[in-house]
Amino acid sequence: MGVRNWAHGVIAAVATGALVAGGTAAAAESGAREPTGPVQPNIIAAALYSLPNPTLAPPGANRWDCKPSAAHPNPVLLSNGTTANAYENWAGLSQRLADAGYCVFAGNFGGSPGSFLQTVGPVAGTAGQLAVFGDKILRATGARKLDVVGHSQGGMNIRYWIKHFGGDRKIGRLIGLSPSNYGTDFWGLLTAVNAIPPVRDLLGAVCAACNDQEKHSAFLRELNAGGDTVPGIEYTVIQTRFDEVVTPYQNAFLKPAPNVRNILLQDVCGLDFTDHLGIPYDPITGQLVLNALDPGNAKPPRCQFVPPVLS
Repeated sequence: MGVRNWAHGVIAAVATGALVAGGTAAAAESGAREPTGPVQPNIIAAALYSLPNPTLAPPGANRWDCKPSAAHPNPVLLSNGTTANAYENWAGLSQRLADAGYCVFAGNFGGSPGSFLQTVGPVAGTAGQLAVFGDKILRATGARKLDVVGHSQGGMNIRYWIKHFGGDRKIGRLIGLSPSNYGTDFWGLLTAVNAIPPVRDLLGAVCAACNDQEKHSAFLRELNAGGDTVPGIEYTVIQTRFDEVVTPYQNAFLKPAPNVRNILLQDVCGLDFTDHLGIPYDPITGQLVLNALDPGNAKPPRCQFVPPVLS
């Protein structure tokens, strides 16, 4: 969304036209491990590292010979936010999950193959690609269901998969990090853009997903009609009060239900000033994700000062 696009403003110009062939499908068929990069401290460092090879898998991810353990029977799919490639979004949390014993997978969808910028196409199309990728994960691992951790759009678009592509039968848990479940007005700017058809259409030509996430969009009205959750899936939303992209920040939260847990990060640790870009790399969020994936072995996060990425 908006701040993410701003943060990419300088580096996107360098990345424009850089195409690197992806090997996800071939690797899945052969059981090989895809090229990965190192763990990164934040999303900006990961974005810069991925410039020459935006198809890198996040560390610890896409080991297609991984077989889930009895302790962690569901593989974990990581779902990217708007404009982000998989390495950029997950070059911290993916390794943490792999170290905890999970089979972890991530891919690039909703963008031109090999492009630095991903997850910008219509949300419904991206969700369909994620559904196909999810089926590939289930076939490779032999698992019956998978769990999903998504950031921003990536925590919302899975709900389209659940509603329209049979995800209700294949997903056990959905954990959203600052998800755009009820969209954003982006401090009024995105709503203003969508009120001017020529400007809206210009934005849509570059980032259809941005218009889909405007809080009054037809896409979100349809997605949330009839209820925003389904029985049988455990939903967790982890949101920060300092979200500068999903505004107001409360738009991330799902409606109360027995299978929904909405967590405000600052209720867990008042010293955590993590923003929208920082939340997938936030160590406190990381522990909350582990707790949501395995609530029977949950551990309290260690409260510590965490500054925003864009400080």
